[in-house]
Amino acid sequence: MDVKTIAFYLPQFHTIPENDVAYGKGFTEWTNTKKAKPLFEGHYQPRTPLNQNYYCLLEKGVMEEQAKLAKKYGVYGFCYYHYWFKNGKKLLEKPLELMLDNPEINIPFCLCWANENWSKRWDGGNNDVIVEQDYGDLDDLNKHVDYLCRFFKDPRYIKENDMPILIIYKPELIPNLKKVVAAIRMRTQYNGFEGIKLIVQYPKFYFDGSNLNLFDNYIQFEPKFIQDYEKDQYRSNNKKKIKRLLLNLGFYSLVNFIEKKLGEKNTNNTKPSLEVRDYDKDWCEILKYPVKDKRMIAGAFVDWDNTPRNRNGLCYIGATPEKFENNMTKLVRKIDKEYKSNFVFINAWNEWAEGAYLEPDEKNKYAYLEALKSALQEESYRGEEF
Repeated sequence: MDVKTIAFYLPQFHTIPENDVAYGKGFTEWTNTKKAKPLFEGHYQPRTPLNQNYYCLLEKGVMEEQAKLAKKYGVYGFCYYHYWFKNGKKLLEKPLELMLDNPEINIPFCLCWANENWSKRWDGGNNDVIVEQDYGDLDDLNKHVDYLCRFFKDPRYIKENDMPILIIYKPELIPNLKKVVAAIRMRTQYNGFEGIKLIVQYPKFYFDGSNLNLFDNYIQFEPKFIQDYEKDQYRSNNKKKIKRLLLNLGFYSLVNFIEKKLGEKNTNNTKPSLEVRDYDKDWCEILKYPVKDKRMIAGAFVDWDNTPRNRNGLCYIGATPEKFENNMTKLVRKIDKEYKSNFVFINAWNEWAEGAYLEPDEKNKYAYLEALKSALQEESYRGEEF
């Protein structure tokens, strides 16, 4: 199987008025990256791009060079995060539109609708909201799909059976989800396509287990997927059954309200603290995960450390380019044997403030990119079993 790697791509490397108001003039993702501090011995922070290349995505040449670099090392394409709100309000759309207008940025791509609140908490929650995610009415939705179809019609856009793929970050947040999904499919056909492949990114919807037939595929968005899978194994079966019943009956708002209240209770009773996880252990679980659902698409992660955004966040210890190469080599073999889809979504190309990036940095130079290229070469995954 010809495995195709798609790297998630964050466009928050240029200023926007909303961030200027919320954080101070000139804020970009580099602001968090630069101010990061090590929180324990051996903690790799701050992370500095190679040659201190703090680029701005409004410069066309930057995206062109990124595309060349990615393809050189085996990245098939990028999945750009896309931010759309009620009445056609968009955030961080300029890099995407710059790409659309410049075919010399020569790399396949797709879009992920990051359909949550734009907040200072970096979690899409209801606290410290900068721009609220209000989905509007059918007219709003049709305008959104019409806008997306401008990208779908680009020859670089990633399609399956001539149908564009669209990732939705958190479908569980969308009111009247069944109607919204049907409307997206219908409007895409209205724009001249035979259909659309709708794919879920965030694992919560999958583990909730309701209305799974609404979507074509589910990404193992790592490392969040394996973390949630671990929790799912210990969840009370009765609680899961009640929740799924409520979701199947359409009580999305009630479920979200209950979970929000439980979350507030836990927050009030628990002092926030940094969570440190073992890179080797979680990658081992990713490789052991039993792929029973053929709609599943494999996922991988380079590393993870979101302490530049939140000192009480989550970070991994033990990540190295050598381990990443070994894990990716085994994952490519697993995809060949167990998955129907030949895509693998990697977290990420440039999530610098979350420690998830393939781009070269001062410490490892091009080592993670070289590791990926090596893992994707056919001779590197023939023979040895895991």
